[in-house]
Amino acid sequence: MRDGAAGEPDRDPVTVIQTVVDAGIRMIDTADAYGNEELVGRAIRSRRDHVMLASKFGLRPRPDTPQGFDVRADPAYVRHACDASLKRLGIGVIDLYYLHHRSDTVPIEETVGAMAELITDGKVRALGLSNVSAEDLHRVQAVHPIAALQERWSLTDRGVEDGPLSAAARHHVAIVAHSPTSHGLLHQEPHDGGATAHPQAILARIARQLRATPGQVALAWVHHREPIHGLRVIPLPGTTRISHARANIAAADLELPEEALQQLDTMHARR
Repeated sequence: MRDGAAGEPDRDPVTVIQTVVDAGIRMIDTADAYGNEELVGRAIRSRRDHVMLASKFGLRPRPDTPQGFDVRADPAYVRHACDASLKRLGIGVIDLYYLHHRSDTVPIEETVGAMAELITDGKVRALGLSNVSAEDLHRVQAVHPIAALQERWSLTDRGVEDGPLSAAARHHVAIVAHSPTSHGLLHQEPHDGGATAHPQAILARIARQLRATPGQVALAWVHHREPIHGLRVIPLPGTTRISHARANIAAADLELPEEALQQLDTMHARR
């Protein structure tokens, strides 16, 4: 969310956040790399007791690198990053603090050990990981329990199912599924003339049958992963409009028939 969007009432970022909290959504997710922690802090200030606030550290923008970022996750930086986020957010404690990306040079056990000290210091309540492997998750359990694993998961991006998912289930770690509509791609109608086998055509057809939008069906599919895989699954759609926020919230109540689930599961194979 950017402050520049505040000129449009439907896209005012503070109002978007307050709208979802008023609707009963309790998890608000940000990161120091997003550059919006001050904005998020302002938006939740009067509602702090009703919000579980998550933030992340470790990614530092580097446009001159192939990835566009570098990673820093040494213990000294863990403490520095947390203090800086707390100051920007204007709060005393972060409910869920993630390592945004594992380091290739600092053992992940060292990073999580430093994160655990933040809990002892009362600056953080629970720990999360993002962009890690199943082996990483297994290793850090000996250091400190992990509450949540944030990974990309959608109808067309199911890599988490190849390893991290089973590790999360084994250790009773919740999955926070970011990009559940593939960065907005699954909101769109197909552009290939309507070929019925096209993944987006399948999604659009099911959406029409259920009197929903393709994006709502895509979100509902992620919600339905919870009983299928036997672990807590929390979809995390990026939302920049109040109208989109309300549509996303409504997707939580959308029931997908078994036939629709089977058809949607074929989308990944048809990409």
